[in-house]
Amino acid sequence: MAKVNGLGPGEERRDQIIRIAMERFATQGYHQTKISDIVREAGVAQGTFYWHFKSKEAIASEILLTGREQLLEAIGQGYRKDAGSVEDMVKASEKLFTNLFTFAAQNRYFMELLLKGIVTEESVQRLVEETRNAVETAFRHNMERAIELGMLPADMNVPLRAALLVSMIEGMISRWLFGSDALHSRFTEMSATALAAEAANFEFHGLLGT
Repeated sequence: MAKVNGLGPGEERRDQIIRIAMERFATQGYHQTKISDIVREAGVAQGTFYWHFKSKEAIASEILLTGREQLLEAIGQGYRKDAGSVEDMVKASEKLFTNLFTFAAQNRYFMELLLKGIVTEESVQRLVEETRNAVETAFRHNMERAIELGMLPADMNVPLRAALLVSMIEGMISRWLFGSDALHSRFTEMSATALAAEAANFEFHGLLGT
């Protein structure tokens, strides 16, 4: 059979079901979304859903696991490899943040699930928490590598600094993508690149900036 966009008919249908489920989970809530809602929008029978996924929990888990892999790949592209000056560090952070904000903009519904939480469904919520922890761990590793290269002080409290940095980034993304029009309009109008430059500048130079 012919493939569309590199996907066979079955794969294309599966991808469509995933996209619809992710948008509905993000905008309507996990418990409020029924499998019947998903298949109605996809224009398929419930049997088609169950051919690909054994349950609503299974499709939510796949969404989170796939999104986590892609998010960590985006962060990993900015991983510190070589020593450099403070200016080099700022530029590297700008690149990392640009990748991260670009990913967030391109995967808005996934980020909404991740940042706002998805459900009280324990197994799925655990995946949300594990994904956020994996992001923070990736930032810790980057800082630890910078310490090894002599770019950051050896006595730096890495867990605390990573937590502060990730909290800042999560807050920026939340306001950028989901913030109030009245309060955060200047945020929402910024590009991923401009937002990344502000984040990197604040990371290294604080409120006074440069």
